[in-house]
Amino acid sequence: MFSFCLFTKIQKNRNIHVQHYVRPEIIAMNGYVPGEQPKAGQQYVKLNTNENPYRASEKVYDAIRQAAALGVSRYPDPVGTAVRMAVSKKFNIDPDSVLCGNGSDDLLTILTRTFVGSGELLRLPYPTYILYRSLAEIQGADSESVSFNSDWTLPDTFFAATSKLRLVFLPNPNSPSGTVIPKSRILEIAEHLSCPLVVDEAYADFAEEHCIDLVEKCDKIIVCRTLSKSYALAGLRFGYLVASPKWVAQMMKVKDSYNCDSLAIAAATAAIGDDDWLTENRTKIMATRTRLTEQMRRFGFDVPTSHANFTWNTRKDISLKPIYDFLKNHGILVRYMDYPQWGEGLRISVGTEEQIDQCLNLIEKFLIEKL
Repeated sequence: MFSFCLFTKIQKNRNIHVQHYVRPEIIAMNGYVPGEQPKAGQQYVKLNTNENPYRASEKVYDAIRQAAALGVSRYPDPVGTAVRMAVSKKFNIDPDSVLCGNGSDDLLTILTRTFVGSGELLRLPYPTYILYRSLAEIQGADSESVSFNSDWTLPDTFFAATSKLRLVFLPNPNSPSGTVIPKSRILEIAEHLSCPLVVDEAYADFAEEHCIDLVEKCDKIIVCRTLSKSYALAGLRFGYLVASPKWVAQMMKVKDSYNCDSLAIAAATAAIGDDDWLTENRTKIMATRTRLTEQMRRFGFDVPTSHANFTWNTRKDISLKPIYDFLKNHGILVRYMDYPQWGEGLRISVGTEEQIDQCLNLIEKFLIEKL
């Protein structure tokens, strides 16, 4: 009898509906979908997730080996002091203004949880990184998208104050366009806003300027960085933000206790300290980006000038999804995106010279055969 009752209870529990237990905000949301990752055994040239195509600094690998030799049985430094000091030295800022994270996505989550409550408002431009909206949904908050102008500038409504507004995300350079908003305009936006402005600088090392120095000019400005792109550490997951120490002190309460592991802290510290590697890598990627942009324009695509490690390629005379499919069938992954009220495009990450040659040759072949 006992076994039968237990079996019946187990069967009943298997029929429980998730709607009865999971928050309605989670049920309703679609969730963030990362760029496609090849499955085991599949061989692709990956130009779809804005990874750095080159090997990280050898100082990074040396640091990882040294950290691993010390063992991993102890918890890491909970605040990543070594990285905070390296960032402080690089930008001549207070180390207390630096917060470390498990990639910049972790930092964006911490920011949203710190500043935006249920039913409050988070603002973002459109089109842009779709994770921002997902973070608001997870928080039970509202999100407001303000469309870029056709030339990728921002309208004045982007800094309009409202009673519910608690945080604004501004990626600079933006994805998928690679375009930038000038520092003077960002400072103007921040001064008009009634809440903090997060300048997401995931790709700023490929641009001509950055906004870290604006943090001291306006304490509403928070700058978020990742080491996944320009430092070639996407597989290790490390990022940091720079903000007024008063904001960092509050975000320390929100972050996971040990959100960065020992090996990542060692790698990030070494990477940030190797300016020669960064300069050489940046120069190569920017040169390839220029060549990619110029060739795609010759092919008839509209390509805004990119300040990131990718280009955004559109055209109105043909559908772009068949080009994406053609490239994938020939072993190259790019990112196809279709934004409602804005249109479709191909975002192509800057790979090595050889990888970009392969991609361009296939696109040219498609255009010759299909047009």
